[in-house]
Amino acid sequence: MANEVLTEIRDRVMIITLNRPDAMNAINLALAEQLAAATDELDNNNDLSVGVLTGNGRGFCAGMDLKAFVDTGMPTVEGRGFGGITERLPKKPVISAVEGFALAGGLELALSTDLIVASAGAKFGIPEVSVGLFAGAGALLRLPRVVPYPVAMKMALTAKPITAEQALEYGMVAEVTEKGEALNAAVELANAVAKNAPLGLIASKELLREMQGRTEAEFWQYQQAQVDIVFKSEDGVEGATAFAEKRAPNWKGV
Repeated sequence: MANEVLTEIRDRVMIITLNRPDAMNAINLALAEQLAAATDELDNNNDLSVGVLTGNGRGFCAGMDLKAFVDTGMPTVEGRGFGGITERLPKKPVISAVEGFALAGGLELALSTDLIVASAGAKFGIPEVSVGLFAGAGALLRLPRVVPYPVAMKMALTAKPITAEQALEYGMVAEVTEKGEALNAAVELANAVAKNAPLGLIASKELLREMQGRTEAEFWQYQQAQVDIVFKSEDGVEGATAFAEKRAPNWKGV
């Protein structure tokens, strides 16, 4: 099987690269399965804290491979959804590094991650209605959470994209870089995240994502399970000890 997804480990960061540059990293079943496997590796390796998702070539991802869709249907992984990650997200934080474009299913992959870093002029859009479909892999759920509702509706109905600069103004992206620098900036951001306790990162991500729209009572009840895990962990003791001893902590992810 071709390497549709590449991985590279730098300290506590895993760089995951969509690797179909001749097809603008369009998502087929092989890419979806390999992306799911890469995120499993990220989650299961206690030496890793953060992932960075990027694309090889001139863009992040142009969406679903429409030729493959006609032949074999949507590139979904059982229990994981479209692209291997849109319905079951990685437990650990993942940052998208977007150069050029993140369109259709490509934007839905990016929206499945926790932070987006984009290069100047990059385009974000969900043009599915222009080819007889609709954004069925999470954009209609997640996009209104990160841009104003009228902007999300306009993107969905007109098929027209927005720029990285507009996305930054709306709050969809965390940072806009010069062209060609999105990956470097995303890795720098990932390194800043990876200095922190892995279990605390996982808990923070889960609570921020899962508690939107819940009541305060539901929040406190839901959070208690994470308190029991994180505050009683070896890393919890290590963090407090390292602080008292004025040294860097040695995280184990347990």
